[in-house]
Amino acid sequence: MAQPSDFNSRLNEERDVRVEDYLNDKLQTSADLDNLDSLLENVKNQQKLLREQASIHQESSLGYTDLQQLLEAERSLDIATKAEREHSTSLWKQAHEFNQQQADIDRRLLIVTQSETSDDAVRKFDSSMEELRRLDIANEYVGLLTEVDRLSNEVRKSSGASPQAALQPYIQLQKIAAALKQTQPAAEGAAPHLVDHVEKTTAILWRQMKDRFAGQFEKTLSKVKWPSKDITLFGKLKQEWSNGVEELLELQEPELRAREAQAGESIVVEEPLVLLPLEVMVKPLEMRFDYHFEGNRPTNKPDKPEYFLSHVTGLLNTYNEFFSIHLQPILRNRFKGSNLASNPLYIDSTSAFVTSLLPMLRRKVSSLLPQISRQPQLLSHLIHELMVFDNSLQDDWDYPGVNGTDSWRGIAWEVLEKNNWFQRWLQVEKDFALSRYQDIIDAPESGEIDYDSVDPGITKPTKAAIRVNDLLETVTDRYRPLTSFSQKLRFLIDIQIAIFDKFHERLHSSLEAYLSLTSSIARTVQGVSKEDQAQLQGLRGLERLCRIYGSAEYLEKKMRDWSDDVFFLDLWDELQYRARENSKSGRNLGSGMKVQEVAERTSSVVGSDEDTGALFDETASAYRRLRVRTEGIMQDILIHDIRESLRTYGRINPWSSLSTDPLSNSSLAPTAELDNTIQQLSSYLSFLSKVLAEAPLRRVSRQLALAMQTYLWDYVLMRNNFSRSGTAQFMRDMSAIWDVTDKHVAVGQGELGMKKLREAMVLLSLPVRAEQDTNEKEGAEEPLDVWAVEKRIFQSNESAREVLEELGLEVLSEGDARNVLEKRVELGS
Repeated sequence: MAQPSDFNSRLNEERDVRVEDYLNDKLQTSADLDNLDSLLENVKNQQKLLREQASIHQESSLGYTDLQQLLEAERSLDIATKAEREHSTSLWKQAHEFNQQQADIDRRLLIVTQSETSDDAVRKFDSSMEELRRLDIANEYVGLLTEVDRLSNEVRKSSGASPQAALQPYIQLQKIAAALKQTQPAAEGAAPHLVDHVEKTTAILWRQMKDRFAGQFEKTLSKVKWPSKDITLFGKLKQEWSNGVEELLELQEPELRAREAQAGESIVVEEPLVLLPLEVMVKPLEMRFDYHFEGNRPTNKPDKPEYFLSHVTGLLNTYNEFFSIHLQPILRNRFKGSNLASNPLYIDSTSAFVTSLLPMLRRKVSSLLPQISRQPQLLSHLIHELMVFDNSLQDDWDYPGVNGTDSWRGIAWEVLEKNNWFQRWLQVEKDFALSRYQDIIDAPESGEIDYDSVDPGITKPTKAAIRVNDLLETVTDRYRPLTSFSQKLRFLIDIQIAIFDKFHERLHSSLEAYLSLTSSIARTVQGVSKEDQAQLQGLRGLERLCRIYGSAEYLEKKMRDWSDDVFFLDLWDELQYRARENSKSGRNLGSGMKVQEVAERTSSVVGSDEDTGALFDETASAYRRLRVRTEGIMQDILIHDIRESLRTYGRINPWSSLSTDPLSNSSLAPTAELDNTIQQLSSYLSFLSKVLAEAPLRRVSRQLALAMQTYLWDYVLMRNNFSRSGTAQFMRDMSAIWDVTDKHVAVGQGELGMKKLREAMVLLSLPVRAEQDTNEKEGAEEPLDVWAVEKRIFQSNESAREVLEELGLEVLSEGDARNVLEKRVELGS
């Protein structure tokens, strides 16, 4: 059993914890002290209430526990009161100390600033601090100017005696200039005069150092006999030459590093720097270039840009080996391990040599352009030669580009894009292409079918279509070397697709003219002469349609082939990428055209997420529609002419004459009334077999055969009764028609096109039932003669289908078979 002392101890601990929790709950901030009086009053009220309850419990003799609670409440009140007094005292002391410190600060500010109020003192103090800050900046400003002046004086003093010794202070000065330029944007453009002064000082020293180093290097070059054929570079001369190269590279290296760092951060691409040693060595080459291609020299011809371009190529061929042997090791050792080592323009001697030759070439081109600006042929020739030269530098000399990683765009791109000559050149090329197109169309033989320019078995186009295709392929070659996407797109739409559209319009107009002249209304209203009618009928009219068809199919296939060309595939992929990106932002394409405008001229899927499509979809579809329509008209004309020729044949009726001994088909001659049809069909198919490819020829012949089959079925077979001899003659006539088709189209195409009629003749030619052979066993199947077949055909549809299958007839329906059998004389009698 627990002792009273232990019980009291635990009670005290619990009481202390509860008091602490109570105080922490009620006194959490300094503002709670304002409510301390009400808190004490509340505690006193609780104590009073407990005492009353204790007296009641004492009177009621409730026990020891209630007395303990009363005592605990009294102790809690005492402790809370004591804690409140201590906390109030502590806060009062802190406030007093703060007021003393604030008063001391105010007193000192008043003394320092000689002010009457604290607010005035604060303003004067801030003003003094701002003046101190400006003084500190001015001190640093003057110190930097002093350092710049010291370094510049040191460079000037050292360069006279030892240019090598002047490099170190100059490099330090250049680093200061670069650091100021880099940090100025972050400082919101502060100290512009300081930056300008340091840059000008550095530039002046740069020119002085460069001139001094270059002058010494030129003396060395004269000793080695550069750039003659007898270059002497051995022993001390080689060492002297190498030292001169090293000094110039060391002088230029800070500028090279700064340019390389700037190239990685900037979107605007600048031209690569020419290495100083090469700049000095190229000077005599430039003098030789100017001698030949400036002034009135015979080699300076505006119409022969290939002269000075080939001269530059000759310099590369002549001196590249020298630089590869002597300069390449120096460049590799100099830039090894730096960020310049990854740029072939500086680490590769050949690329560096090419870069050094380009400035004189740019000057020549810039001076030549104004002279030929009003001479379209010369301008076109110059741009073409520049693109050939650019490709030569990239393909033959592996010239990498402006930053060593991107593909070099070339001198031609600089002329067209940077110098704004593209619009003028595009107009020149467009005028030339349209003029050439008009010459093709105006040529007397342009509408003739060309049987020799395409392979056998291919639809023959007109000479105009072939020449237009050649013209457009030439246009492709003109702009294929371009590096600008927008320029390629403009060439494609403004020239190639425009010429395709013009030729399509011509073909379409020709077809419409043919239809209008061949219509009965047009002949009546316009009064077409007999000579004109003769040109539109028969083979001449068919030939006119074949010209349209062959030209449309030829150019449609060419466009499909071009769509699979790597050049046009790359152009399409780039177009789709840009169109999708620009459709989100609402911007135009690089050519200044809207996405919808480009889609209308190229393909409807431009800008969509579809993976199909090609650049010539819309144009090729227009040609395809024209081809399909022309083919349909050809079929209609052929069908009309053949049906007209069959009218005489459809009026005769020799088919029901009886003959006990009909001749075989091979011994029979075709009906005379069919001769005109056979001759006309032979002439048509003979011509078409020379002009059309196999697929369209079979389509046309199939439709023609179906039309003849329909006419013969309706006007011959269904209107007449046939005896065995009449059937034999009809079969002979059909064989004659089929032989013509097989001869000019393909073997078996005649019967295949008139399969229904052929199966009908099988029924017509069934033998009449003869007496059964006595040697045959009883119960044997009846022979399939006309009577047996007739019985099963008319018995039921199921029986009819079975007998038709036994006869191998696939096309005839049960109704058609019954109609055919009814035309047998034997069955109809």
